[in-house]
This record gives sequence, structure tokens and C-alpha cells, in this order.
Amino acid sequence: MEGTPPPTMATASDAHDEKRPVALLIDDSPDVHRLLAMRLRSEGIDVVKAVSGTKGLQVAQKSLPSVVLLDIDMPGMDGFEVLRTLKDTEATQHIPVIMLSGMHNSHDKVTAFDLGAADFITKPFDVTELRVRVRSALRVSQLLHMLSQRAQIDGLSGLYNRAHFDTRWEEQVASCSRHGRPVSLAMFDLDHFKSVNDTYGHPAGDTVIQEFAKLLLRQCRQTDIACRYGGEEFVLVLPETGPADAESLCERVRAALAEITWPKHPERKITCSIGIVGSEGPSATPAASWIEAADRNLYRAKKEGRNRVITTMIEGGVSMAQAG
Repeated sequence: MEGTPPPTMATASDAHDEKRPVALLIDDSPDVHRLLAMRLRSEGIDVVKAVSGTKGLQVAQKSLPSVVLLDIDMPGMDGFEVLRTLKDTEATQHIPVIMLSGMHNSHDKVTAFDLGAADFITKPFDVTELRVRVRSALRVSQLLHMLSQRAQIDGLSGLYNRAHFDTRWEEQVASCSRHGRPVSLAMFDLDHFKSVNDTYGHPAGDTVIQEFAKLLLRQCRQTDIACRYGGEEFVLVLPETGPADAESLCERVRAALAEITWPKHPERKITCSIGIVGSEGPSATPAASWIEAADRNLYRAKKEGRNRVITTMIEGGVSMAQAG
């Protein structure tokens, strides 16, 4: 269960920057493909190609390129129709699109920009100018990615926030329902956290939040999704993980937290209570019902003495274990 921690805002952004950008070229001209593939690769940009609008849309939705170079005049689906579809599709709507045209037509330019194009270049184009425009579009793409990441990150803990959790949890439950893949959800609550703030001050409480977040990330795999749910509550989404394995991981988190000595209050240990719900196979249970079940287990853990894990299966609510 242990491994590389899931990305926080900073590491996710860094990973995005380290990957070579990918340009999708949608053009029916083999000569344009050869020319641009050679020139852009020399700029450190990988190029994927499509010779028709229909194929280009398929590639765009599958590979999610950093930028699209799109010819207007193509047989079948023309560039405007492709652009309209890209901008109407949630997965591709933020990818910058540079339109390519052999016509010096102001009406085409206006139409392209109205449909959401980032730039417009006429053929035969100057390759140096094209490279500069592609780099500019890539900077916009990276900025949008960074802004999107920041909007999903909790500022204090560095974990994903509640909004990100809501979206990802819906996806995981849908996958469980469709494909029968195991998944588990764990909810954490720091025991008696209010008294930490009241006794030692809010800076001490902030330190506890931050260190607990780091502890979660150290125990997680890259595929796990750690989020701050609100206040002193956290959630951990564990894809491809049944409730027994989820309980093993959470038990390690619980035990590790209880062993920490805090510099600002060495006499005061911090513990957490954990409620887990999971499934080994398909489940039609709505996402909200999973959360309610995990929250009930968390409440039960606190009621039975805190600093413990309570786990149940989502199917029938059969108790799997109690840690005391």
C-alpha cells in the first residue's frame, strides 16, 4: 500500500512542467506534417498527427495535447467544425488552438476567434514565427493548468480541497458501479482538536494540520487522493482498494500520528479517529451514501473512545473490524 505520495498542487504543477509538451497537428497535407513535425521537435515539442477533422477529434480527446494546430480547409469536417467541437467538449475546451489557413480572409479570422481560437496563421507561414506563436500558446496552456490546480488545493494543508474531492469521488463511485472495481473511502477527524487551538494557539493547530497532511501523503500511493474535507477533517479516496487493505493503511496512519512528539506541546499527543467504508466489487450505492456511511463509522469511532478505526462494507454495512 505504501509508495509515492499523490501530488499536491506544487508537485502536480512541477510534473506538468517537466513533461514534454505535445502539439496535435490536424491537416490533410503530408507536406505540412513533415515540415512542422521536424521544426517543432527541434523545439522540444512532441507532435502527433491527424489527416482529418474526425480523426483529429479522436486523438485530441484521447491524448489531450498541449496545443492544437488546426487547418481550416479540409475535406469532410472542416477546421471550424472541429474547433467548435473542441470548445464544446469539457475535456478539450481549454486546449489552445492555432488555426492554419491558406486564405487571407478576414471573415475566417473573425469566425475563428469567435469560436475560441487562440491564434490564426496564414499559409505559407514563416516557420520561425510559427514556433514563437506555438511557444506563446504553450505558456497560456501551462498558466491555465496552474490556475486550475491552485483552485483545487487547500492553502493550509497543501492537500486537495473539498471541491476536488466531490468531483473525484463521484468519478470513483461511477467506476465502481460500471466496472466492479474495488474502492474505499476513509474519513479522518483529529481528536479534541479545538482544545489544541484553545490551549496552545492557532499556529500550533495549523502545524498539526500541516504535519498530519504530510503523514497522509507519506502513507499514500500515487493513485490515492488525499483531501482536506474541512476544519480538522480529512478524506482519503483509495481506488482499487478493498476495505481490509484500506484499514491496514489507515491503521498505520493512526499509529504513526499517535507517536509524534510536537515541539510546541511535547506533553500533548495528537490522535485521530477514522471511519472507513469500502467495496470489493460493483455497487450501485450513490456517492453521497458512501460518505454518510463513512461519517457514521467516524462518529462511532469517536463515541467508542477515539483513536481507533471502524470499517464496514458498503454492501449491507457488515462490520469488518474494530481497532481499539
